[in-house]
Amino acid sequence: MMNLDKKIREGIAIPVSNIVLLEGTNYTLKLDNISEEELQRLAKEDQTSIALYLKQNFNQSQLKQEDFYLVGVSFKVEGIEKTDKGYQVKIKVAERVEIKSIDVTNDLIQVEFEVASDDVDLTKQSQEEMLEYVKNVTREVSEKFQGSDQFMKMIEEQKDINKLIAHLTQFMPLSNDEKYVLVETQSLKARILKFMDYLLKQKEALKLQFEMAEKFTEKANKNYRQSVLREQLKAIQSELNEGKNEGTGKDKSYLDKIEDAQMPDDIKTAALDELEKLERQSESSAEYNVIRNYLDLLVKLPWKKSEPEVINLGEARRILDDQHYGLDKVKDRIIQHLAVMQLKKDKKGSILLLVGPPGTGKTSLGKSIAQALGREYIRLSLGGIRDEAEIRGHRRTYIGAMPGRIIQSIKKAGVINPVMVLDEVDKLMTGYNGDPASALLEVLDPEQNNSFTDHYLDLPYDLSEVFFVATANSLESIPRPLLDRMEVIQISSYTMNEKFHIGKEHLIPEILEEHGLNSEQLVIEDEALRKIISEYTVEAGVRGLKKQLATLARITSEKIVSHKGELPFVVSVEALDDLLGRKVSSHDRAQKDNPPGVVTGLAWTSVGGEILFIEATDMIGNGQVILTGQLGDVMKESAKISLSLLKSRLPMNSINFKERDLHIHVPSGSVPKDGPSAGITLFTALASLVTGKKVDPKLAMTGEITLRGAVLPIGGLKEKLIGAQRAGITRILIPKENLVDLKDVPEEVKSQLTIKAVETVEDVLRETLGISLPRIEHVYNSNISTQGTFDANQII
Repeated sequence: MMNLDKKIREGIAIPVSNIVLLEGTNYTLKLDNISEEELQRLAKEDQTSIALYLKQNFNQSQLKQEDFYLVGVSFKVEGIEKTDKGYQVKIKVAERVEIKSIDVTNDLIQVEFEVASDDVDLTKQSQEEMLEYVKNVTREVSEKFQGSDQFMKMIEEQKDINKLIAHLTQFMPLSNDEKYVLVETQSLKARILKFMDYLLKQKEALKLQFEMAEKFTEKANKNYRQSVLREQLKAIQSELNEGKNEGTGKDKSYLDKIEDAQMPDDIKTAALDELEKLERQSESSAEYNVIRNYLDLLVKLPWKKSEPEVINLGEARRILDDQHYGLDKVKDRIIQHLAVMQLKKDKKGSILLLVGPPGTGKTSLGKSIAQALGREYIRLSLGGIRDEAEIRGHRRTYIGAMPGRIIQSIKKAGVINPVMVLDEVDKLMTGYNGDPASALLEVLDPEQNNSFTDHYLDLPYDLSEVFFVATANSLESIPRPLLDRMEVIQISSYTMNEKFHIGKEHLIPEILEEHGLNSEQLVIEDEALRKIISEYTVEAGVRGLKKQLATLARITSEKIVSHKGELPFVVSVEALDDLLGRKVSSHDRAQKDNPPGVVTGLAWTSVGGEILFIEATDMIGNGQVILTGQLGDVMKESAKISLSLLKSRLPMNSINFKERDLHIHVPSGSVPKDGPSAGITLFTALASLVTGKKVDPKLAMTGEITLRGAVLPIGGLKEKLIGAQRAGITRILIPKENLVDLKDVPEEVKSQLTIKAVETVEDVLRETLGISLPRIEHVYNSNISTQGTFDANQII
């Protein structure tokens, strides 16, 4: 090959990649695929050799001109050594060169090149400063590695910046292109700056890796220790219990448990998928325990459909009668429900709602139903729950996720058809974590609960065989959509006679057993029991009665242990004040005489019925009407209606209202009162005031009135009549439409009362004050005359 330009020189090229060769550096090339001709020419002392960079690490037997970068370095061969895989050629880099042409033959790569030495654009001092800076950064990184002293000793001995760069790049994770940039850069300053950029990035990357490794190592060590301890624990347990677990099934694999669980096909498929995930996980991974807990839930949940059960209605009736006195209507309704279940085997979910005052036996009725059916009994207290996840569970993505209380209870029961009592369903709260009452809609809907989906389980579960019994004290706070899904059974207050029988037949034996006593050690006389009920408790149920009886039992236990007195310890009426202290009951009693303007009414409370007095008086004034006694808006409106009716019915007696003030008061001013049922009582009180006639103190009344004078029906009649009878009332006025409710009133109450039905305020005046008035339409027709073409009937 002939050269016309003296600057252009010829030589042979050796392909290299992933190394940095700079002026003045020494390096050992490992040549595995080199021809004899190339080897001979390298060995010649006058041969010019070039290390030429490949763009990629191609197969050297198929190289082309475009596979090479156009900047390389010339070198001198200082020695050639044969090895098992080829040759090691020790070289010393001479100069940086730029390639002008490349001729690739089968066994030789010939090039034409031009020398392009480094552009030394830094002073000697600047080079030394940069050299020292690179050493400092390298020193900071090396301190993180153990045994780096020898490495740093070699670094400290370096005096040439190019040699230091070439040496350090061997230990840095740089790409072939990044290393070639250092060779290609002719400016020494630019090359050093580029290298420093690589070095600082590597320093930050290593710093992050060390921080992560430290955290991971700490966690890994902890997991490793736990894993080793678990294995040791298993070995110890296996050694101690050797031969004891054979045949018990406790060490069954998850696959066996899934097969034994009798899951539906879609559930079984999901369980096997989870098992496959578990087998791919390491025991030290967080996901392992999550999947394991999920599989534990799947295999422990009951999936097998229950067999059709035979319900013995006679036995069910006996159990209900033995455990609950009275409540005949409620028991009949429960027996009817069980009879339907007996006839229709596939009847969709049964949901009953027992509503009544506290202490009336709602929760214990649920337990009796479970016993009558021979099913497992579960009770869930819903009072105060404000988190939807309590019902539907958490998503498994959350740390510490759990299934909802419905699924947890089914798992605990171990059967698919328990009797589940949802206690205090009216006291569910709405908070920031959803609406639990809305979450119950699916649970208590017979059309939906056969595929109830808990967030944690995330698979449909059949609740249609569960017998749900919900309890509540009031219907007012239960959302309407939820209420529509349940069958409501009202449980009213107990009468005095019912409380007596409950106390004697159920509570006293229960209290004696709880306190380790028997009937020969404590005797409570019947009259004493009646007095405890009437004067030492104020309640609709019997919970307070049980507390008072427990007090007597504790006193007896103390006397027996202290050897004080003789047995049996008899509780008489006279001894109650000393044993139980001050009476807590303050029931109003019928007065011996009511002055004009004072009338006895009836009220319903959460602990039963009571009588109340409506008091009216007038005084000199300017026609004002004053209402006191913490009256609600509805009751205030009833007072205004009563006054308007009075003025229209007895105009002659109320003519002077413009010059007088009227004051209406309902005693017990600290107790809020509301409702329309005091309407006829307010009207009668005003009528008694303006006529000056007294109303019989043994007469009480209840009923809503309208502006036209009609008496409308009211609620809570049973409780009101029980309260009236207890207070000594003998005559009662009730709305005519409430006569049908008398069948719910105990016979012992009705037998002591004379009950009159009224339709209008004219009937009320006739029964209370002995005043007979014509119907309002008769008054209009007789007093209004026609003038011209005016028709008086148009006013009616």
